[in-house]
Amino acid sequence: MSDIGKTDVYNVGEGDEDVSAILVEVYAALSEKGYSPRAQLVGYLLSGDPTYITSHRNARSLIRRLDRTRLLEALVDAYVEHRLKPAVDRS
Repeated sequence: MSDIGKTDVYNVGEGDEDVSAILVEVYAALSEKGYSPRAQLVGYLLSGDPTYITSHRNARSLIRRLDRTRLLEALVDAYVEHRLKPAVDRS
C-alpha cells in the first residue's frame, strides 16, 4: 500500500527496449494473420481486452507482459520524437 504522504515519481523511458521488441513481435503476428495492427492495438489499449491481440506467435502473452500505461507511453514517446519534434524543429 502506498504512503499517502509520499510523492511517487513516474519514470519515463525505462524498459523501452522490451516494449519495442514486444511491439515488433505483436505487429508481425497481427500482420501475418491479416489483421490491421493499428486497429487491433487501439482496441487493446482502449479496452484492455487481450482478445484484440492474436495468440499467433505468442503475441497475446507477450503484450500482456506490458502495463498498458507503459505501452501507451512508449507509443506517444515515439510519435513525439519522430513526428512532432521534427515538425517543430523545422518551424
